[in-house]
Parts: sequence; structure tokens; C-alpha cells
Amino acid sequence: MAFFGLGFPIIVFVNICFAIYWFAQFRVHAAFSFIAVLLSAKTCLGFIQFDFTSDDVSNKDIKVMSYNSMLFDLYNWTKNKQSRNIILTALAEENPDILCLQEFYTSEEKGDFNNIDTVTGLLNAKNHHIEYTTTLRGNDHWGIATFTKFPIIKKGKIQFNTSANNMCIYSDIIVKQDTIRIYNMHLQSIRFQKADYKFLDQVKNDTVDTKDEVEKSKNILRRLKRAFTKRAIQADAIAAHIASCKYKVIVCGDFNDTPASYVYNTVRGNLKDAFVESGSGFEQTYAGKFPRFRIDYILHSREFTSKQYHHLTETLTDHYPIVSYVSYE
Repeated sequence: MAFFGLGFPIIVFVNICFAIYWFAQFRVHAAFSFIAVLLSAKTCLGFIQFDFTSDDVSNKDIKVMSYNSMLFDLYNWTKNKQSRNIILTALAEENPDILCLQEFYTSEEKGDFNNIDTVTGLLNAKNHHIEYTTTLRGNDHWGIATFTKFPIIKKGKIQFNTSANNMCIYSDIIVKQDTIRIYNMHLQSIRFQKADYKFLDQVKNDTVDTKDEVEKSKNILRRLKRAFTKRAIQADAIAAHIASCKYKVIVCGDFNDTPASYVYNTVRGNLKDAFVESGSGFEQTYAGKFPRFRIDYILHSREFTSKQYHHLTETLTDHYPIVSYVSYE
């Protein structure tokens, strides 16, 4: 069933077309497609919103930003030597109160890539919580990071047994004598290889070799299935942890799954979705070659109100940074 989540927008669109077509023909068949669209309305709101209001932001609101920074283009995937500086400049211009970074990299030896010091200085965010999934040579670290201008009184992590490169961390911060827990997570990736991306390009350009089409398609499906299974386990663990939390929460991260997925709905639970509350348009946060869906999220407790959700229109990674103001008055 998880595969249908990837095709959800297309399935809904097809049903809308059928409903219009059969209605024009005065056929009873239109009712079936119309009912299907109505039943999926709530899920549709996770993909598209129509918000014509403009919420005023005050200095009492908390500005939250989540971004898969793709190691700040450590390996120069973009073929742009200025990519790291451009990414950091964008973060500095947004200047969030809480910044959650996935695929974070820092080096204690390489001065230009000591990203802890750099981000802390740029945002004037003296407090940070960083956990590493991989450390090489004792000085090069890969992991996940939360930076904040608010004091951190407790740090913790939810370690997944399903993958060494995925993790969820939580940081308890103090805002006006109130304790808020920030969850920052990066869930299981599909982990396509170069051959998989090459095959997807061939399919897109209709240049695929029919001899290898079946086997390569099976390989794509196997990777998707494996990722679906692992993310479901991770989502269950996170949802249970959030349910046991006595504080109000803000949840950020790269879920690697769509709003029609088990993962999103499990983690969200009774929380509000910042995009659903204050976003507009058809939201896409993934900027890579695979279908550009919404897979990055900012969720929060129902006591909060979100304002002016948006994503940055420019990115040098395969994700768009997402931003929302959160008010708790």
C-alpha cells in the first residue's frame, strides 16, 4: 500500500478527471470518483493549500527552519565552489531562532568546514545539540544538528537499529520560562545508486533499453520497499516517544515520505502541520531527480499556531529549506 502514497496526487487527479467526464455524460459512474476524491480530501491538504490571508509576525513568535543541508556540498556535487558559502548565506539571511539541519557535516581540522563554529557565529545561536552517525579520522563528523538561540536544558536521541545513518534527536529548550521539546530527524533514505538515477533519466527521456527495463525496475521497487519498511519502524519509535513527552513539541525533519504515507501520519499523530496551517500552493520540498514531493516537515503541538510557512525558492542541495513562525500565545 505504501507505493500508492507516491502516486497519490496522480490518482486524485485521474479521479477528478473521471468525475468531470462522467458527470458531463450524466452517468452514475461520476459518483464513485467524486466520493473517492471527497474521502481523500484530508490527505490532499497535505499536498496543496489555498491561503489568501496574511498573518502578522511579531518578535514574540519563534522562527523555525528545517533543512537537509546535504553536507553543505562537501563533495562538490553541484560543481560550484561557492555552494557552501551560498548555503550559509541563505541560513544567515533567514536567521531562524531554531535551525534543524539534517545531513550535517563538520570538521575539527578543516577550518573552512568547521560548520559548528560557522553556523553558531552566523546565527548568533550560542546553543546547539549535535549527534554524529559517522566519525572518520577522529575529526570528520557526519550527523544531525539543532541550533537555537534559546537555552538547552536537556539533550537526547532516538537511535534506530534499522540504519546507522539515520537518527532522531530531541532538545529541551526554555522559552519564556516554558519548556519546549524540539525533535529533529532524518528518516531512512531510498539510497538510489548512480545506476538507478541513470535508469530514471532514461525512462524520463524515453531512451531506456527494453532488455534491462524489467530488472532495473525491480531494483527500484526493491529499494523503495526496503526504505518503506525501515521508515515505518522508525516512525513508530518516534511517535511513541512524542506521545510520552510531557512538554509541548516542535517536530522538524526530512521524513523521506509524502503526506499520504504511513510515516507522516504516524509521526504527525495529533500534531498540527505548519504547511496545512499557514502554507499555500502545491508544496514540494524535494529538489532531486525523483518525483518532487513534499517530504520535509515542520509539525507542532496543538497549543501552537503557525504563521507564514514557506520554503526558500533557491537551493544548492536536493532539498528546499522550509520555514515557519510558531506562536504559543
